[in-house]
Amino acid sequence: MKSINGILLIVFAAFVCIGCTTKNNKTQEEVKLPTVVLSKASMEDVEQIEVYTGSIEANILNKITSQYTKRILEIRYDVGDRVNSGDVLVRLESSSLLQSKVQMENAKAEYERMNELYSFGGASKSQLDAKRMAYDVALASYENQTENTTLVAPVSGIITSRNYDPGDMTSSLPILVLEQIKPVKIMINVSENLFSKVSKGMKMAIEVEAYPGEKFVGTVYRVYPTLNTQTHTFPVEVRLSNQDERVRPGMFARVTMSLGSKKRVTVEDRAIQKLPGSGDRFVYIYVPENQTVRYSKVELGRRLDNRYEVLSGIEDADQVVIQGHMALKNGAKVDVNDK
Repeated sequence: MKSINGILLIVFAAFVCIGCTTKNNKTQEEVKLPTVVLSKASMEDVEQIEVYTGSIEANILNKITSQYTKRILEIRYDVGDRVNSGDVLVRLESSSLLQSKVQMENAKAEYERMNELYSFGGASKSQLDAKRMAYDVALASYENQTENTTLVAPVSGIITSRNYDPGDMTSSLPILVLEQIKPVKIMINVSENLFSKVSKGMKMAIEVEAYPGEKFVGTVYRVYPTLNTQTHTFPVEVRLSNQDERVRPGMFARVTMSLGSKKRVTVEDRAIQKLPGSGDRFVYIYVPENQTVRYSKVELGRRLDNRYEVLSGIEDADQVVIQGHMALKNGAKVDVNDK
């Protein structure tokens, strides 16, 4: 019996020792500090840019149509055709033009006869003025009919739309649409705080989605003098010479305006973390005095390859965590891996 009791006592002691060992190991694991890798924030010259989006527009868009409802006799150009300023585009019926021409010639003859009578004292000044006015009205009507019977291109460009065929009667739609695409323009709306920094002649980089990776140079052609009271922005017209006519109206464009360089704090992109459930970004900054990390919300600027421009939340030379974020919380004590 004594032998059995001794064995039981030994077994019990063994279990106690194992339990103590497990507890000691667990305590050691609990006090093990999270390991982090740090990177130092630095001050750099960062180009300050503003990016705007918009659609390419023709510099001039002309809707070729007649002031009067007339039958179309001839349309000389089709969609995609290039025309020069002064080219005849459309001819319309001319019956009203002939009538207007006769009226103009009669009025001219009446005026000339009255002028001759006036020179010999056979007519008064008021009679002469009346005939002169009648002739001027008839001449203006004839010129107007001429302009609305033979339609010419007011600018050089490309035909982008055609809505009728010969024999149709004109109505509300233009017969042709002519667009000048050399140059083209982009309208952008710039924030109020940049009003004093934008001026005519400024160069801007333009990227067109149709030509990925290629950059064009545009010029500020017009800065509008008033602001939108609701959006607090002002319109700016940027022109692109487009000598090769590769850029076409309707294409999506991105306009980049450079405002010079400023000294900014930058950090590695691996330091930037996103707060779950929101768009906020933050970093963990290492505090060497007590070997802890503290949470800091940051405002980001431009991405610069593998770094970010930081507008607020980090100071120059701050050490930020770039590895080991998972085990961290604000105020946590950490072990630094010097890599």
